[in-house]
Amino acid sequence: MTDFIYEKDADGIVIVTIDMQGQSANTMNEGYVPGMDEVLAKLRAEPDLTGVVFASAKKTFFAGGDLRLILAIEKSDAETLHYIEENKRPFRELEKLPVPVVAAINGAALGGGYELCLACNHRIIADVKGAVVGLPEVTLGLLPGAGGVVRLTKLLGLEQALPHLTEGKPVKPQAALKIGMVDAVVDSVDALVPAAKAWIKANPDAHAQPWDQKGFRYPGGDALHPKVRQLIMAAPAVLYQKTRGLLPAPAKILDIAVNSMRMDYDAALLVESRGICALAVTPECKASITTFFFGMQAIKGGKVRPEGDHWRAKSAAILGAGMMGSGIAWAHANAGLPSVLKDMEMDKAEKGKSNTATLADKRIKRGRMDAAKKDQLLSMIVPATEDSAFEGTDLIVEAVFEDIALKEKVIPASFAMLGEDGIYGSNTSTLPISILAEACPDPSRFIGLHFFSPVDKMKVVEIILGEKTSEDTLRKAYDYVQQIGYMPIVVNDSRGFFTSRVFGTYLDEGISLMVDGMNPVAVERAGWMAGMPVGPLAVHDEVSLVLSQKVANTHKALDDRLGVDSGFGKHNTASKAVCDAMIAQDRGGRHYGGGFYDYAADGSKSLWSGLDQFAQGNAKIDIQDAIDRLLYRQAIETLRCLNEGVLRTEVEANLGGIFAIGFPAHTGGAIQFIRGIGIDRFAARAAELADAYGERFALAASDFDILREKVVVAA
Repeated sequence: MTDFIYEKDADGIVIVTIDMQGQSANTMNEGYVPGMDEVLAKLRAEPDLTGVVFASAKKTFFAGGDLRLILAIEKSDAETLHYIEENKRPFRELEKLPVPVVAAINGAALGGGYELCLACNHRIIADVKGAVVGLPEVTLGLLPGAGGVVRLTKLLGLEQALPHLTEGKPVKPQAALKIGMVDAVVDSVDALVPAAKAWIKANPDAHAQPWDQKGFRYPGGDALHPKVRQLIMAAPAVLYQKTRGLLPAPAKILDIAVNSMRMDYDAALLVESRGICALAVTPECKASITTFFFGMQAIKGGKVRPEGDHWRAKSAAILGAGMMGSGIAWAHANAGLPSVLKDMEMDKAEKGKSNTATLADKRIKRGRMDAAKKDQLLSMIVPATEDSAFEGTDLIVEAVFEDIALKEKVIPASFAMLGEDGIYGSNTSTLPISILAEACPDPSRFIGLHFFSPVDKMKVVEIILGEKTSEDTLRKAYDYVQQIGYMPIVVNDSRGFFTSRVFGTYLDEGISLMVDGMNPVAVERAGWMAGMPVGPLAVHDEVSLVLSQKVANTHKALDDRLGVDSGFGKHNTASKAVCDAMIAQDRGGRHYGGGFYDYAADGSKSLWSGLDQFAQGNAKIDIQDAIDRLLYRQAIETLRCLNEGVLRTEVEANLGGIFAIGFPAHTGGAIQFIRGIGIDRFAARAAELADAYGERFALAASDFDILREKVVVAA
């Protein structure tokens, strides 16, 4: 029993401490079921047994299922069902022990870990950092298949259980106690086992679960209760509004939770097992596990980070107190990084700092921050108008307007203030870092740091390597981005880099659909049905048509200056034609009073009636064609970035696309979207779109070699 430490005290209470060997967290690995069977056999044979306490030797309590094993499931067949049933069987046997069983939760008990707790008679959690409970399987395209759906519905009732089952958010100790997900909270890990033993001694007969006792009633009422029946009728529509029908897991969870109330307990557990078998083989599940678990692990675990000691900035300067600069100042303050916020005029610098006060006030209003924390944040930001205010700083983030001439003036003037080991980052969305680096006295310490707007919500930074950027600078930039709690996505230098290139294709394809004759309402609907956060016309208004025009003009001017044809945005012909025409009609976007939409004083909006002037055809475009055009266009551009070496790994392609651009999360990202469809099927569909709608969808067979060879998978 190397994975389970078995100790019996003088009072007949057995402490089972889970300590899976060779791994940092306890999981349902290959040794889990044999180990639990051995524990249960020993408990059943134990003379004078009075109680059982499950504890953990790890920092977490129990991390649940082994996702590598689940990812390897290829068929929803009898063998898969047996695997699932075997993993959950020990929990049912635990419930049948003739003594009380207590879970002593010292850290995170998520997924299968919390399902173990649910099979216990009493749950005690330590109110310490990292201690949470919950069932996050839905976020990985799965359902809690080790009894979680059935038991939580019985424990809390349908109304209270559904949000935790269909959203999967972790719950901290005090909140979990209030909800009823745990029964007691102690203030330290050391107090857990004594509290568990005390409860067992005080409740020697509390060994039958409520749902195994005669006369059990669901909290809030059973499936026939009027209030519950009303909930059951409304829930599918509410769920569809949130998922758009793109996520099979929440719908399956709802179905099983409701029907578990209408059948025998053990039968409900079997239905639950069949449900997870069906979900485990879906593209959505494979995509979610690949991207959101293993992909995130690769980023957080430093698999794409240059080797070397970790670096931490102790001071920073931000040049430009506009929307981006003030947002970066907020991010720094929130992470405890003191920063000078510099602008040409003090009132502008002060206004930039006030953005942090505004964001803090919103959080105070929602109960997520107090006045003392606000004061602390504001103390981290020092407005200034002179470079000397940040002499010797560890980090400079240049966030002035997207104007190459201005940046080339600011960079050399401010670089002298950088500390000996500091790095200089330029916040730019499209301008080549290698060209900007020519203005830097030491280009090896110069790097691109592309933040996204609004900075307080878009927690991802595109790190762009210039031709002369050193690995040491990349390592420091990577560590800095993680220091402030953001996700780093590393790309090589290119016009538009990765995110701006791909985002531009989404905007352009939306306009192309409109030009082809599709009703603008249907265009926006196609974006919604595809799973994009906002329709292409609406989001274009938010970023502004004027900005799109400026970007195009900037790159044309840059081409003229360098005497080259970069080909940047060469396929975005619809955007160029329509945006120029709309701006000429004073329709520059939301900030300019109106664009694709008209905006009313009460905050409502409606599509501009003048858009029909741009329809050059009257094509009856199938809605699926429209959805595919919006998604394939982005996926194809992402694949091009991968082939060109702009993107370095599939992991960064997928996560960057989701978190920076809004590529539909259920796909697992653009490259995983291609893999989920199948490379050959995707290529065939892209060829169909190219034949019907133009060369922007055209790909050569060799473009897919990089995926077939699997040479860029970081995880």
